Amino acid sequence: MSKNYSYFSHKDCEYFPCHKGADPDNFNCLFCYCPLYVLGEGCGGQFTYLPNGVKDCSLCLYPHRRENYDKIIKRCGEISAAPPVSHK
Repeated sequence: MSKNYSYFSHKDCEYFPCHKGADPDNFNCLFCYCPLYVLGEGCGGQFTYLPNGVKDCSLCLYPHRRENYDKIIKRCGEISAAPPVSHK
């Protein structure tokens, strides 16, 4: 069975690819806004915190890798149960 629904690359987007160093031929735009962000330090991606406390995911490619679609979907329960993100 094909899994075409799990990958979308929007190469006409003015921000594509939105992460420096990303492989444009293998860049999934499906999770343009990462659903794992709300999990804070438990998201599983590569991130830092800015001096003002805001989570910076600009170096993270986890949601943009084709092979991580199923891993993200399996975490939907955690995502929906997460408390709202507070920005300082």
